[in-house]
This record gives sequence, C-alpha cells and structure tokens, in this order.
Amino acid sequence: MDEKDEDLGAFDPNIPEEGPSAPPPGWLDHVHGYQGHKGGEGDNPLYPPPPAYNPEPELNRNTLVPNVSVPTVSEDVARDALLKFVESKWRYSSKPARNLTFKELKPVTVYRYRLETYTETRTSSWQFEPFTGQVVDGPQYGVSPQPWDIPVQLPPRFTDKVEMVRVPHSSIVKVCHMCSGCGRVRCTGCHGRGQKRCISCHGKGHRRQPGNHKRSGGSSRCSACHGRGRKRCISCQGHGFKTCSVCHGSQNLLHYIQLTVTWKNNVGDFIPDRQPDFPDKKFEKVTGDPFFIDESVLVYPIQGFPDQEICDVSTKLINEHLGRFSSTSRILQQRQTIEMVPLTHAYYTYSGKEYNFFVYGVENKVFAAKYPSACSIL
Repeated sequence: MDEKDEDLGAFDPNIPEEGPSAPPPGWLDHVHGYQGHKGGEGDNPLYPPPPAYNPEPELNRNTLVPNVSVPTVSEDVARDALLKFVESKWRYSSKPARNLTFKELKPVTVYRYRLETYTETRTSSWQFEPFTGQVVDGPQYGVSPQPWDIPVQLPPRFTDKVEMVRVPHSSIVKVCHMCSGCGRVRCTGCHGRGQKRCISCHGKGHRRQPGNHKRSGGSSRCSACHGRGRKRCISCQGHGFKTCSVCHGSQNLLHYIQLTVTWKNNVGDFIPDRQPDFPDKKFEKVTGDPFFIDESVLVYPIQGFPDQEICDVSTKLINEHLGRFSSTSRILQQRQTIEMVPLTHAYYTYSGKEYNFFVYGVENKVFAAKYPSACSIL
C-alpha cells in the first residue's frame, strides 16, 4: 500500500486480509485409511486396489479362433459405392463411374484386433462447503471405511462414468481459512479504506484547464470526484470489506473427504499394414464384421489363428494392459474381438486408360487416389 493513501482514511484492523484459497498443509486432521492426504490444493492421492480385488491370470492359457471366409463385393455394389463417392465430390463427374469397365475385383484380407479392458479407479480429495448448521457425519459416528470398501453402483460394462461419493464419518468443522472465521475479508482494491485516490486529478481535487490563454490557464474542480480527491471503491461499494468468497459469511467450513470413482473402457486396436496403396487411418471410421468375441474377467492370448501377427499382438496387448492397469486400477472385465473389415481393390478401365479404387468397411466407403475426369468451371 502506498503511504500517500493514508489520507484516504483508516481501515478496520479486525477485518483480516484474504488468506489462502485452499486449506494449507497440516490444517486438517488425518483420517485412518486416507493417510496419503497432506493437504493443500490439488492433493488427490490414488489408491491402488488390494490384491484380492484383482484377478491373477492363469499360466499357459490360450484362446482358439474359428476360421472365416473373406467377404467380397459384386460389380453392382462397387459401382454404386463409387457413384456415392463421386456425388460427394463436386468436382467429379459421374459419367466415368457409370460407364467404366471392371477388369478385376480383388478382395483383400483385413483383420482388426481390439482389446478392451474395463477398469475402476479410486482417488480422493478434501472438499469443503460453508457450514450453516447441517449434520456433521464425523468420526464420532465410527471409523471411515477404506477407499475400496465403500459400496458404489456399477454402471453397464464397458461404459465410461465418474461418480463422486462423500466418505462416511470423514466430516469435520473448521474455522474458515480464508477469513480466519471473520466472515469478511479486507478489500484488496482499496486496502480496506472504502475509497480510492481519484485517478483523474491524482487526489488533488482540481484539474488544470488546458490551453495557453491567460483565462484558460487556471484550474477547476475535478468533475470526476467533485473536488474530494478520492472516490468510493467500486469493488466493495465503499465498505472497505467483502463477504468471504469461501465461507460466504458463515465463518466456518464443513470439510469432508470426497471419493472419486472412475470407470473407463481402455481400448487398444491393431490392423496389420498389408496394403501400401491404402491409408490405414481410413479403417478408423468404418466398422467390420466381428466374427470372434471373447469376454471374461481376464482374456487370454489368441492361438492358432491363420494370421500369426494377430496372435502376436493379442499376447502383446494383453500383457501391456495387465501391467499398466492392475497396479493402479481394478480390472472388472476384458473383451477381445477380431473383425473382418471388408476391403476390395477394384481395377477398371475408362477411355482406354486403367484406374483403380478401394471399397472398404461394412458401409462400403470408397477411397480413390485418382479419378478419370473432373468437371471444368468456365
């Protein structure tokens, strides 16, 4: 505060300055089972599940997959797919698509392996709210249950959800750390004085009139502050204090531990790169035919599938998910699927030249790197 502001009046020493926005470390008592809390903002420790909560995989367990035939498309289907593709491109003419001559429709074997690991994770943090006389569920009613012993309603499997639960018997009432129990804090805009120096006249109450003429060279009363040299603080309406933004004037806060339960479906996808002329990212926006679905608490690597790369990636992803999630979360369910994603390489001729395009996905989307002709804008 500037020493020149002393003439603006005194402030009430009983009204404290603003304290910390969050309880400082050591402000709150320890709750049994939640010793990871040290206090302070952003303190939300993670609680790994007890060993009994996570299943252990059995050794030398594998999953067999049936054989499946490669899907094909007819010339009519390929032509219709190309026509729809051309309609979405305003520069393309539909004439080549209608009049082309197919040379070959070559089906390509594309498998998509997907592993889903559905996990539950629990973290906690201290929360607070103004205390206005509500019931305080504190330690006098018993010991707080451990993080993984608090019952919650499970959502449908493989759906993401976050739920907040107040930990029983963890509540405690404390004096507000922001206002030290006053309910009000000193205004930072005027340093508690209720008024501020007028910036128009710099606190003098009068302003020098502009101009070089003798009659215009004097001073006049400042119109902004009406000659007072100071103005009422807009921030606190001239009171010199504000209601505490943390306790809202109640002077006390009810603190409690909030348990955050997060259910998440962690997905890993893999498609072998077997077609250099086709961008694999196109597969991300289409679906395939899931001819194999294996679901269990823990799934096991695929064995004996014709595509050895799928077998290898199944082992790799299962081990990765188990190592990544079992130490921090509870694995509730796993699901592995193999899809046959339709992909047909269509070769055709038009006006004596050779072209090609791809039809992919159950939706029969088209990818064409080149197309015979484009409409010209005159």
